[in-house]
Amino acid sequence: MVASPRKYMTPQEYLEWEEHQDIKYEYINGEVFAMTGGTIPHTTIALNLASALKSHLRGGSCRAFMADAKVGVSENGPFQYPDVVVSCDERDKQAIKFIQYPCLIVEVLSPSTEAYDRGGKFTQYRRIETLQEYVLIDAEKISLDCFRLNDRRIWELHPYEEGDEVHLTSVDFHFPISLVYEDVQFSI
Repeated sequence: MVASPRKYMTPQEYLEWEEHQDIKYEYINGEVFAMTGGTIPHTTIALNLASALKSHLRGGSCRAFMADAKVGVSENGPFQYPDVVVSCDERDKQAIKFIQYPCLIVEVLSPSTEAYDRGGKFTQYRRIETLQEYVLIDAEKISLDCFRLNDRRIWELHPYEEGDEVHLTSVDFHFPISLVYEDVQFSI
């Protein structure tokens, strides 16, 4: 992400302004940040998971979205673009500008965003009442961290490594971790 030179915007100003931009911008505390392009492994990982989720969810009440689907933590933001998001909430069925009631959010990590994805971004996402799982996928090695909200409303870490089967309980989806890394070449 790269900070935009614009001054503070209200959430409504941001939503209207961004519609006319050539690239995507995230909105955090009145500031906008340009979304820079990711790597081919990053895109491949996100597409692999989004495609598998779409197939798994077909015919049900949940919908999977990719990187162009904006998530609003509230009506007033912040507004972010996760790599993959799933909503099973009726209120999101008619959404046009942003998803507000996701149950699952996935971010594919890059060295430049990992600290923010694990820290500040996760802090913001935890404010979403419907969120049940937050998944972080490493784009440089086989590793997936699933943060899951337990019945006491405490976030628990469920790490997965090479050879593991992943279970996303929010959408009851089991898959081998290798599924998300299909066609991904790691540099040595």
